[in-house]
Amino acid sequence: MATVDDLKFQEFDDAANLLAGNPDATTISIDEPSENPKNQYGLLQDSRREEDDELLGTDDSDKTELLAGQKKSAPFWTFEYYQTFFDVDTYQVLDRIKGSVFPIPGKNFVRLYIRSNPDLYGPFWICATLVFAIAISGNLSNFFIHLGKPAYRYVPEFRKVSIAATAIYAYAWLIPLALWGFLMWRNSKVMNIVSYSFLEIVCVYGYSLFIYIPTAILWIIPQKAVRWILVMVALCLSGSVLVMTFWPAVRDDNRRIALATMVTVVLLHALLAIGCLAYFFDAPDLNVLIPTAAAQNGTIVATKTQ
Repeated sequence: MATVDDLKFQEFDDAANLLAGNPDATTISIDEPSENPKNQYGLLQDSRREEDDELLGTDDSDKTELLAGQKKSAPFWTFEYYQTFFDVDTYQVLDRIKGSVFPIPGKNFVRLYIRSNPDLYGPFWICATLVFAIAISGNLSNFFIHLGKPAYRYVPEFRKVSIAATAIYAYAWLIPLALWGFLMWRNSKVMNIVSYSFLEIVCVYGYSLFIYIPTAILWIIPQKAVRWILVMVALCLSGSVLVMTFWPAVRDDNRRIALATMVTVVLLHALLAIGCLAYFFDAPDLNVLIPTAAAQNGTIVATKTQ
């Protein structure tokens, strides 16, 4: 009776004879079955789930931060170090702008759009565009209000550019700096508080200001009711981005501290919007001096008109 070893030897001998007769023939070993279809389906499902998590921004941030930490960063005094802050493409910038204008309820802006890749390109140019939009629209608004008055002579107010730049850039940098310091301090007190980097906070604040660019252009309309409706709509949209982003970072803290933090964030955001509207568009008209007659001694008598 043939043993198992004899059967294996006979199988090997038959395969050797077959290969000798036909070198192009292939052999299949029954001891090495192909991959289980169930395993293939499981791998396919896992890959699809990872793609969905990446699209929805629900991927594990710890893995992303770990991978980001493995990258060697250039020294801060080199150009390459600052170049990474502007390493974004047009699609990413437009996607983040769209997310700030049309926020998704319940979705975190940092997790959904920034994903541990904050940039300064978008916030810088959004602030610069907003500065000129407010300054130019403020001048045009003043021009249209006094258009048709015979005593009015248009004089552009270039100082509005510097005032708008100081207010907007100070808000876009100092408020995130203060908020970042506060979150770091509370993170040392409460261990499970979500923390954001300074650049992530600057990125959120910068993109949240985009909605005010078309709003500032529409503020040219010389109707106070329309202007205040526009500012309230813009404030609700941009404010909701800030609330949905920073509320998860403070909700595990003391209830009063968490609510006070969110109220402060919203109030400062509203103060910027209402302050720009009140100063650049709803400021009281200055008295205009109109020469009326020349006195006999050569002096000019002027009257004030509103």
